[in-house]
Amino acid sequence: MTATPPATPPIPTRRSRVRRWLRVILIAITLLLFVAVALDHLFPLHLPAPDTGSTVVLARDGTPLRAFADSDGVWRYPVTAKQVSPLYLAALLHYEDRWFYRHPGINPYALARGLAGGLRHGHIVSGGSTLTMQVARIIQPIPHTFGGKLVQILRALQLEAHLSKAQILDLYLNHAPFGGPIEGVDAASWAYLGKPASQLSRAEAALLAVLPQSPSRLRPDRHPEAARAARDKVLQRMRDLGVWSAAQVRDAAIEPVVARSLRAPLSAALLAERLHQQQPQARRITTTIDADLQRAAEDRVTTYLARLPARTSAALLVVDNATLEASVYVGTAEFADPVRLGHVDMVRAPRSPGSTLKPFLYGLALDDGLITSQSLLIDAPQDFGGYRPGNFDEAFIGPVSVAEALQRSLNVPAVDLLDRVGPTRFVARLANGGIDLGLPDGAKPNLSIILGGASTRLENLVGAYTAFANGGVAGTPRYTPQQPARPRRLLSPGAAWIIRDVLAHNPADVEGAPLEGTINRHATVAWKTGTSYGYRDAWAIGVTDRWTIGVWIGRPDGTPSPGQYGAVTALPLLFQIADMLPQRGGVHRVQPASVRAVDICWPLGVAAAATPANLCRQRRSAWVLDDALPPTFAERDLGAWTSALLTLRVNASGQRLSGACHAPHEHTIQLARWPALATPWLSVDDRASSALPPLAPGCTADSLDVAAPIRIAGLGNGTTLRRAPNSDKPLRVTLRALGAQGTVQWLLDGRLQGTSEDAEPLSLALQQPGRHTVTALARSGAFSSLQLDVAD
Repeated sequence: MTATPPATPPIPTRRSRVRRWLRVILIAITLLLFVAVALDHLFPLHLPAPDTGSTVVLARDGTPLRAFADSDGVWRYPVTAKQVSPLYLAALLHYEDRWFYRHPGINPYALARGLAGGLRHGHIVSGGSTLTMQVARIIQPIPHTFGGKLVQILRALQLEAHLSKAQILDLYLNHAPFGGPIEGVDAASWAYLGKPASQLSRAEAALLAVLPQSPSRLRPDRHPEAARAARDKVLQRMRDLGVWSAAQVRDAAIEPVVARSLRAPLSAALLAERLHQQQPQARRITTTIDADLQRAAEDRVTTYLARLPARTSAALLVVDNATLEASVYVGTAEFADPVRLGHVDMVRAPRSPGSTLKPFLYGLALDDGLITSQSLLIDAPQDFGGYRPGNFDEAFIGPVSVAEALQRSLNVPAVDLLDRVGPTRFVARLANGGIDLGLPDGAKPNLSIILGGASTRLENLVGAYTAFANGGVAGTPRYTPQQPARPRRLLSPGAAWIIRDVLAHNPADVEGAPLEGTINRHATVAWKTGTSYGYRDAWAIGVTDRWTIGVWIGRPDGTPSPGQYGAVTALPLLFQIADMLPQRGGVHRVQPASVRAVDICWPLGVAAAATPANLCRQRRSAWVLDDALPPTFAERDLGAWTSALLTLRVNASGQRLSGACHAPHEHTIQLARWPALATPWLSVDDRASSALPPLAPGCTADSLDVAAPIRIAGLGNGTTLRRAPNSDKPLRVTLRALGAQGTVQWLLDGRLQGTSEDAEPLSLALQQPGRHTVTALARSGAFSSLQLDVAD
């Protein structure tokens, strides 16, 4: 039996061999994918979170004002590739990784070249790293070894699997090291070059493209020559690759490597801190601040304060009237200066506003029809239920107009007006306009508010003062474009226009006005000053067509600065800031139809056209709102004294007839009587025109005689006095007001010295040599004056 030969295995065909290799490759790929997925889960990427890290607060044009480092002390300004100069992106990609958009994270040719160089030299000469591999090393420390290179490759592949090319590029732009605490190209551009990364020249782009290769060795602020050599190498590469022309590279190579000392920006520091606290998660906060104006203003404040007492600080806020956007915000004289308490933001610190609220009071009185711009007020000692206000200079000037009382910031007329308007109503109107006054716990609005007896903030005052440029509508200063303005009606357009006109025409001879010549130069600035009790706060607020400017100067701890007050301390700085601000772009406010000029007469206060000539003692041109012509305010508690128009019966000799007393040829006359408290300051003619005719013989005395005259006893008019020899004590005199009933107020040269009751004696000190006027003023309006000379 013949044996059967063994079967010959079939010869694999070409197709079967291909199928086998495909199965092997598929299995290998599956295993690799499985391993890759397993490794990806075992060793996940730790990418920087987009909402963590440093924060940069920017000016309106993108200039960094202040940067806040992250928890590691790193300064980083977040950007995307769209916010970076195309010149920089071109230099970076062509020098570091020309195939960035084509490779999967690694460049085999570059790796092979780097491996060959390493084997030849025994250490890594060229790592062959792509940008993706560099990002892998940036986000995770990897040693510069062959093993580390393998980890870097795996991480690069991981990055490409999880992120897009744009995301990987943004990681590099924001986290590449540039020396010191600086990371990211935008932070480096600002730190070294003082400009954003969107505005780089070719030379600057080449410098920043190469700097991360060796940030310590190539730092341009420390090693400019090494930095220049590295930059020129990039420029040559760009020329060789034909990206930039030879002429462009030649021009770029001429630029010197000039870098600023590495420092973080610190402008509008307290505003930046404020916004960072409000938006702790934001990484880029854009403000309304004008970077150039801010720097100039900070320099002005620093220079100005050098001549003021130690520990003095300042705050400055400049707001655009049209948008209510703050262009300048200086919260302190010198940030973080412990002597000046530079960490305290005085733009929003509650302080006594002094007299800065007076314009709103007069505006409200205009809206109420209580006054015109030239209504007669009296600046004389008065008692408002136990409250006896005095003026800043302790003197009184008698009859004044509304405009003069506001311009001179007289206290008694303002308190008198507030008493008629009502403190509670006034406080409510201010709150509606954005000024929330801080009162002591349990306290109710009172008359002291108008003299600074409450607290408010500089930003609230500035926001309210914009009403004088915006037709009576106030608003909240805006510090970011997203912040709402919250416009609120504070005054009518007519009242706001009249008050601004009054403040814009402050005469040069006003007490405490700035140096000669400044008033005319700043005629377009409507300004008001204020000083709090004890010289603690000096204020100046100014309004132009375009800007509202607020200045505060004082000590943040509230201690007094004797001799420093609004007109001499804050007002000059206000005018310096007004001088440096651009004025174009503002809207000139035309006179509203509700306002017209009308001639009025003192003392009655009504229209001159309706007043007989003999009753018009002083004629004044007044701004009138809505045709309201209110008469002069009536007297307060002055017994029988009657101010304003008085009609009397007189006989043929002009003697007064009372009650049932009659005489042949009797007739009536009219007197325009001045307020009683004004009489000590009246001229002889004005006083005579207001005096009552004598009572006719035989007529019964009437109540008009209650205001009997008084006489000063103790010294005669024109007496000359001399201090005792070898005495350093002031000369003192003792006087009485004979015929007085009730309280008598004693004034020396217009300054209140004290009070007495009835005919009680009063001792006065005569400190200075020369002529002095002593006045005794009774509540009834009766007064007496005498002249004394003190020999030197």
